[in-house]
Amino acid sequence: MYYTLKPSFLGRDKFIDVFMSLGYRLHKRKNYIKTTVASSIYYPNLIKGMLVNAPSTICQSDITYIRIGDTFYYAVFIIDVYTKKIVGYHVCDNMRAQANIKALNMAFKNNTPPLIHHSDRGSQYTYKGYIQLLKDKGVNISMALSAQDNAYAERINRTIKNDYLEYWKPKSFCELRRLIKKAVNQYNNTRPHNSIAKMTPVEFENKWFGKSTFSKPFITIFNNEVNV
Repeated sequence: MYYTLKPSFLGRDKFIDVFMSLGYRLHKRKNYIKTTVASSIYYPNLIKGMLVNAPSTICQSDITYIRIGDTFYYAVFIIDVYTKKIVGYHVCDNMRAQANIKALNMAFKNNTPPLIHHSDRGSQYTYKGYIQLLKDKGVNISMALSAQDNAYAERINRTIKNDYLEYWKPKSFCELRRLIKKAVNQYNNTRPHNSIAKMTPVEFENKWFGKSTFSKPFITIFNNEVNV
């Protein structure tokens, strides 16, 4: 928030102290709904220990649930690990693999296919149609044995749900779809990240591909946590 507002009258630490005293803080919420049914099909984890310094090197994906009243809906997100940009997503009322395929097609339509696609071992990600789509684009397949090894995608789930939907409180499936589209747009275009020089994902991506000679950061993936 500090790097978005950029107040001239407060330093960063004082800004944090003031806003935390006013109750502006993130609240941790646990995911009680199981969205991963592990498949017997498994691809090795290709990304642990990798050094990444370019977009479209690694994309990660995961599924999360959103509860509205007594009904559960599901959202699939695909994130570029390097730029932090959400490159594909889909919202649906079931956990079938077609939702994942739609998110993946969105990612391929708007971005260069990644070198590696990383996910958990959920049946949606081992579905033959999903695997074939990745192979047709020449994408290497990598899978995690635990949520900690898919941390970037898990983090996106929490961010969209806790920092956006929790405050907007969608009341219908139609509204949920509209608000997730809005959340993805705001996340990609207005949310700065320390690991990408305090820029937003879109700003960082544009600068990386531009003629700027700014220092392009490296990230090392170990249990998918960024070393900063």
